[in-house]
Formats: sequence, C-alpha cells, structure tokens
Amino acid sequence: MNDECALAQDDAPSPEPRGCLFALSQPPLMLFLAVIGLLLLLGAVHDLYIL
Repeated sequence: MNDECALAQDDAPSPEPRGCLFALSQPPLMLFLAVIGLLLLLGAVHDLYIL
C-alpha cells in the first residue's frame, strides 16, 4: 500500500454536517420558491378580486 495515499486520507478533514435549512440558503432555490409563491399570490388575487 502506498503510504502517501494513506496519509492523505487520514489528514483530510471530515465534511462539516449541514443542517436541514442548508438547501434554503441557496440563492437559486430561494428564487425558484419566490417565483412559485408570486404565482400563487397572483392566482389568489385574481380569484378574489377579478373573478
């Protein structure tokens, strides 16, 4: 076994655990959710005030 590979794997820091809200902190997801929310809001306003 190559000792350099073993040292590289042992010295590698473990990935930090991410919380459940990590995905919500991503800008593309928040933009997508904002667009969906806006469409729902426009549909509700249309149903309440225009129809």
